[in-house]
Amino acid sequence: MAIRLAQYFHTEILSADSRQFFREMSIGTAKASPEELEAVPHHFINSLSIEQAYSVGDFERDALALLARLYQQQQIVILAGGSSLYIKALCEGLDEFPDVPEAIRATVEELYQKEGLGALQQELALVDPLYFEQVDQANPQRLVRAISVYRASGLPFSSFRAQQAEPRFFTPIYLWLELPREELYQRINQRVDQMLNTGLEAEARSLYPQRHLNALQTVGYQELFDYFAGDITREEAIELIKRNSRRYAKRQGTWMRRDGFWKAFAPDQFEAIIQYLESGK
Repeated sequence: MAIRLAQYFHTEILSADSRQFFREMSIGTAKASPEELEAVPHHFINSLSIEQAYSVGDFERDALALLARLYQQQQIVILAGGSSLYIKALCEGLDEFPDVPEAIRATVEELYQKEGLGALQQELALVDPLYFEQVDQANPQRLVRAISVYRASGLPFSSFRAQQAEPRFFTPIYLWLELPREELYQRINQRVDQMLNTGLEAEARSLYPQRHLNALQTVGYQELFDYFAGDITREEAIELIKRNSRRYAKRQGTWMRRDGFWKAFAPDQFEAIIQYLESGK
């Protein structure tokens, strides 16, 4: 859909998904095909190595600079995303979080190393149930950060995300492609099967020696890493990828409904989407 919109408006696409920056992660991130990348100009895909540190703040800075240049040539730019944090950072600005002493973060990291993801999930659900419902619960780096902020400040991570939005030099129009839950989950399961058929397991094996990197703390890789380590079976890993992907999609929907300004369309309602965009709402 993003490519069709970009072609219709003769414009360009920015990726707002932290996992799609990395050259080594093509299958696991469901990166656009070479043909799709050729169809319209794309930005922030294949631009970094997994070895490079790149935060959401870096993305906000770089994307704003790029938009300032693009808006000198055209009125519309398409932001295609999956990561709510990256979309919020670009369209509203990042909230101001307190500094976290390295010792506190190290303690939380140690908790994860010794007791696993479940320990992080349990603590965050207790101290910040609001953010726990919104966060990618399979991403240990997000959980570590939220718990570290709470331990350092005594306040829940979600309280710092409720600050006033920062003004931007553009006006976002938010579109949400919505499917009935049963159909959405079926598509997610089929997508995972397709990625496995096109080489996801081999890609993950090639990345396994670097599994400690932040870029690889994502659904699709973590589960296969556990399989390679002998902690779970291959069948269990595949089922966990599907389950965690469905949960991530559910949280995306929850986030969009909560904000209230996302306009939902079925994926085949292209003409209705065009009319909505051209109305400037």
